[in-house]
This record gives sequence, structure tokens and C-alpha cells, in this order.
Amino acid sequence: MSATSKPLAFAALTLAGVCWGLGFPLGKLALREISASHLVLLRFAVAGIVALPFALTAEARALFRSPAMWLSGASYGLGFIVQFEGLAHVTVTLAALLIGLLPALVAIAARVMGERISRTSWIGVAGATIGAALIAGKPGGSGTPLGIALSLGSLLIFLVWLFAVKRVPATRSPMAVPSVALLMSTLFVAPISFALHGPPPLALSTTSWIGIVGSGLLSTLLATAAWSFGAAHVDSASAGVFINLEPLMGAVIGVALFGDPLGFGLLAGGVLILIGSITVVLGERTTPEVANLAAAGHGLGTE
Repeated sequence: MSATSKPLAFAALTLAGVCWGLGFPLGKLALREISASHLVLLRFAVAGIVALPFALTAEARALFRSPAMWLSGASYGLGFIVQFEGLAHVTVTLAALLIGLLPALVAIAARVMGERISRTSWIGVAGATIGAALIAGKPGGSGTPLGIALSLGSLLIFLVWLFAVKRVPATRSPMAVPSVALLMSTLFVAPISFALHGPPPLALSTTSWIGIVGSGLLSTLLATAAWSFGAAHVDSASAGVFINLEPLMGAVIGVALFGDPLGFGLLAGGVLILIGSITVVLGERTTPEVANLAAAGHGLGTE
């Protein structure tokens, strides 16, 4: 790698982390007027329209014949519906911090599937788990038990997505898989959204449309493109550290702009989750398979 491309890669990874961090605040703006399933459907539709040219290439069209690709698209869409249903019952800060648990869950799932996990990563898993227990046990007015349960449940669905993506045929274009996944997810989310709440309302306020379009273009499409470029030029463990910008950004915005309460349980739990997440990723420098999954946890923007 050239001396100039590495700083560009880190800049791209930073941009991806920041854009992912905007996903919860932008989504919260739209949830004031529409349901979670409508928000996810419109967000995917916005991103999917822009990504359509990437999904029409011969290489991308071949992915529509892959069962793993369809499973990844379905689990990705369902994960977002559950996650944003949870966001409707918790603060931006709490939802953002809980997403930091994903690398720890990846490590646990990888171990169950027979892969080796380093001792350092197990320390990170323990720290992140204690942090989540603190938040769930003493949310301090930041959310309801239902919201916390849905937020955590969405992470389990995203685990299915991660392991499905791992089995998707390799492509030369870094945008082929995300673009096709977005289209598949939109097709999967649409009937669920219509069944639950009917057609999505379009006569929304400017603020809601800013939340919908912003989360579609910034937190989904731009973040994916920036991550794809940056992750291709650095090792997985180094790239994985940048995923912690998402919960950090979301938490800061939640407190600063949304006035979210920040009690001791939430603060201590959030710090433990962030430190544990970094520890898990860095602990797998010698286990590339797990590091790849942990770092790819936000490869399509799981916020």
C-alpha cells in the first residue's frame, strides 16, 4: 500500500463510522411521524434507487441466483425493522451504544461454530456483556424493557446476515453485494410494512424527509462505499476499530441534540461496550476469520 493511500483509507473508514453514527439520530427524526417499518422501507428505497446502477451489472445480476444472497437480504431487512421498532422505545444514545455489542456477539457465534477465539477477545466479550447488562438493568429513563429487548434481538438477526454474507459468491466490484442486498431487503421489507401499517405515508414534514433521505444516502449508501474503499486498504482488525465511531457518534448526538439522559448505568455500560468492542477486534489480529466478521459487522450500515 502506498504512503498516500493509507491516510485516505483511514479517512474513508472515519467517514463511514460517522455516517453510520448518524443513522439513529436521523431515524429518530422520522419516527416522530411514521412507523419503524415504513421508515426502513423508505430508507432502503432511497438508497436502492441510487444503488440501482451497481445492481444492474452482469456480475451483480448473477447474485440474484444465490440462496445465501437472498438470506442475507431478508435477514438484513428484518434486522432493521426490529432494530428501529426498538429505537421507537429507547433513546438515540441507548440504541447507539447497544450496537457496539455486535463484535462481541460475532466472537461468541464464531466460537460456537468451532473457530478459535483469543483470550484477549474473550476479555473484550466479557467487558461488553457486563456493559450491556448495566444498561439493560439500569437504563435510567433511556428506554423500556421492550425497546431494549428489540434492540438486542436485532443484533441476533444481524448475526444471521453476517454469516449469510460470508457465503455469498465473491465479486470484483465492492458495491455489487451491498447494492443487490439493498434491493432484496426492500423487496422483503415492503410486504411486511404494507401488512403491518398499509402503504407508507408520503405527505411528511421536511424534518422527517431529512431523516429518511439522510439515513438512506449517508448512513446506508455513502457509509457502505466509504467502508468498502477503506477496508480494502487496511487489515481487518485496524478497520474494525472504526466501527466504534458509530455508537460513539450516536451517543454524543443523542445527548447533545436530543437531550437524552446519561445516568451512571448508561455511561458506565457504554464505556464498557466500546472498550470491549475494540478489544475483541484487536484481539483477533491472529485470527483473520473472526476479525473479518467483526469488522464487517457494519458493512451495510447496521444503524
